[in-house]
Amino acid sequence: MTERVDTDRGLMAAAQRGDGVAFDELVRRHTATMYRVAFRILADRAEAEDAVQEAWVSAWRSLSRFRGDAAPTTWLYRVVTNAALGQVRRRRAVPMDVSDESMDHLFADDGTGNPEGHAVRSEEADLVHRAIATLEPSQRVPLVLREFEGMSYEEIAEVLEVNTAALRSRLHRARLALLAKLEEMRRG
Repeated sequence: MTERVDTDRGLMAAAQRGDGVAFDELVRRHTATMYRVAFRILADRAEAEDAVQEAWVSAWRSLSRFRGDAAPTTWLYRVVTNAALGQVRRRRAVPMDVSDESMDHLFADDGTGNPEGHAVRSEEADLVHRAIATLEPSQRVPLVLREFEGMSYEEIAEVLEVNTAALRSRLHRARLALLAKLEEMRRG
């Protein structure tokens, strides 16, 4: 990189001009987030790593198609989501590895020092993760992007290439399905 580029847009523009160092910086900045998204969709470490690798190769090959209409991060979310969904389609069933320590930070101790409270939260987190894993990918993906990644409705709609009304409908159905599954799991 001949000039210092700090923004993702600047890095993307430089990468589009063939600057491999700029692309490497995008990889450095966004691999962890892409892995987190892929893992939550696939619920398998190795498959999430494969999806991220596939996503970066795809991103490199399709740099010229990035038009700048969306933020580079939105485009990268779309690429990794598509890679993860491709793996889901290839294997059809998605078991959840609820023992994965990589998700522990989501349900960390609240600082009260109450181990019983932490155990209850961990148990509830485990239940939520198992319930999410049972959702169809069309429900799981928007739920993960909204509730875990904190993306806006507009960003998710862009990633999934749907309008916001369709996205809101998907999220509503996903939340209802999740609540029903949680209730079923708590009873049984």
